[in-house]
Amino acid sequence: MSTTFTIDTATSRVTPTPAPMKRLTVPAIQGRKGKDPVVMLTAYTARMAQLLDPHCDLLLVGDSLGQVIYGLPSTLAVTLDMMCAHGAAVVRGSYHAVVIVDMPFGTYEGSPEQAFASASRILAETGAAGVKLEGGEAMAETVAFLTRRGIPVMGHIGLTPQAVNALGGYGARGRGNAEYAKIIGDAKAVAEAGAFSIVAEGVVETLANEIVAAVSCPVIGIGASNQCDGQVLVTEDMLGMFERTPRFVRKFDDMAGRISAAVETYAAAVRDRSFPGDEQVYKPKD
Repeated sequence: MSTTFTIDTATSRVTPTPAPMKRLTVPAIQGRKGKDPVVMLTAYTARMAQLLDPHCDLLLVGDSLGQVIYGLPSTLAVTLDMMCAHGAAVVRGSYHAVVIVDMPFGTYEGSPEQAFASASRILAETGAAGVKLEGGEAMAETVAFLTRRGIPVMGHIGLTPQAVNALGGYGARGRGNAEYAKIIGDAKAVAEAGAFSIVAEGVVETLANEIVAAVSCPVIGIGASNQCDGQVLVTEDMLGMFERTPRFVRKFDDMAGRISAAVETYAAAVRDRSFPGDEQVYKPKD
């Protein structure tokens, strides 16, 4: 006797449950300068987006997915195809937060026209609200070029991971007077070019506070100052998924330990034949 099963599409794992919540907009984030802090986390998959979305104002599809998802040693090998695929997944899994997608290394530095081609593809294929690019004064022309053409841009200054080879590592930036002044100039140039917000990563606290005061758009800190207009972390770092994380990361959970314990329990249940339970077994009808 054969048994057939019907899949209830209403409970599809990939479809978020609709909620009476309107998606935030780029102008709304821009208007948060000096007001309620902006909550931002990274997301790379539809399911994680579903879990983060009700609590976040911004979801960043970061090129950090190269390390977090693909096990790469840095972000430099991340491709536009990868960012578009993950960006589309995060947009599908969210309905509230503004979704921003990182532009990967080598897809925007060549010229403003190259940046526009890459950014327009990201927005068309993902449905995201805007893009993020790294660099200060040197990228101001590109930021202005994109914003004049209707593409919202989030800047990224200070420790810029795509420039890790030039920087010589992931150490905090702005310790010397010359670099301190340069980063202030970078922030002002990107803001004046039209960036709707700026990520300030890995800069000394006094520098972060000065950047916040120097620009009119929200400054979102990561390893900077708690006086920034918002904060962002790599979600997997914040959840304690990795043993090694940047020194500035505060772990809010030990998900790695909890997952390991759950899998250990599952493995024991399989080996002693106590899985699945009798109520979980599909049985033929009489």
